[in-house]
Amino acid sequence: MPTAAQGETLPPIASRLFEVAPDGPHLLGGRRKSDGRTVFPMPAGGEAYQYEPVRLANEGKLWSFTVQRFRPKSPPYAGADDEASFKPFALGYVELAGQVIVETRIEVDNFARLKIGMPMKMMLVPFGRADGSTVSTYAFRPAQ
Repeated sequence: MPTAAQGETLPPIASRLFEVAPDGPHLLGGRRKSDGRTVFPMPAGGEAYQYEPVRLANEGKLWSFTVQRFRPKSPPYAGADDEASFKPFALGYVELAGQVIVETRIEVDNFARLKIGMPMKMMLVPFGRADGSTVSTYAFRPAQ
């Protein structure tokens, strides 16, 4: 999990969104008991009883992507950056074979490296919030 200064572990951006296993972090989805359909994230509240938790694959293939070249509107965006400090980032969908396609931020140093169908690997990254706190969230990066 990402760490804060002085070795502190960062709290997750949301509970029951991901977990860290010996082979790395995994998103947590739900498998509907009635038909086996997998969803992400795991439903909460009154709908949760219809699903059983499932650890999703932490590797997949890039299904589609775009580059976010302007700061998203607040709300719902809760990042600590402003117009002057904003840096473009890749955003896309990663297909976790046989499970689900997830929307994700994509960590890459050169957007030109991204190719549809390329192998991707999940990672945890720090996310600075507008309130000054920092939490951990998930992203994917090229597997090579």
